[in-house]
Amino acid sequence: MENLAVYHGPIGKLEGERRLAQDGRDGCYLVRNSDSVPGVFCLCVLSKGYVYTYRLHKDDVGSWAAETTPGVAKRSFRHIKNLISAFQKPEQGLAMPLLYPVTAQSRAHAEAPGNGLSSTHSDPEALLQQRTPHAAQGHKHKRKKETQQAFS
Repeated sequence: MENLAVYHGPIGKLEGERRLAQDGRDGCYLVRNSDSVPGVFCLCVLSKGYVYTYRLHKDDVGSWAAETTPGVAKRSFRHIKNLISAFQKPEQGLAMPLLYPVTAQSRAHAEAPGNGLSSTHSDPEALLQQRTPHAAQGHKHKRKKETQQAFS
């Protein structure tokens, strides 16, 4: 997982939401460690101001799968990069296709000393005027006050 460019490690749900909001584009995505289930990862994608979170897990034979929208057939992939590639197409059981990777390397550059902005935003006012995302686990959870405090 560490070799995956979109893997951000154990950053937590609120930090993941903040990083996606900084990018701000529908379809931007990242992978992080699950806060609640050890050994499980979360695929997070921004869609219409909300962050949708899908658990990723590896089975006993080493195949990767994502918990998608109910009613969508479970698919297994030998490599995580193949799973991500499959979900870049529409109608695969995610709220939004994976369009814009938010890489951990771009985050490191954006957070370098003296650079408080992501590489996709040069205007702090534009960043502040974006819609605040909310967490989701297959559907939207409203946590506006808590999420807004994280951006303060």
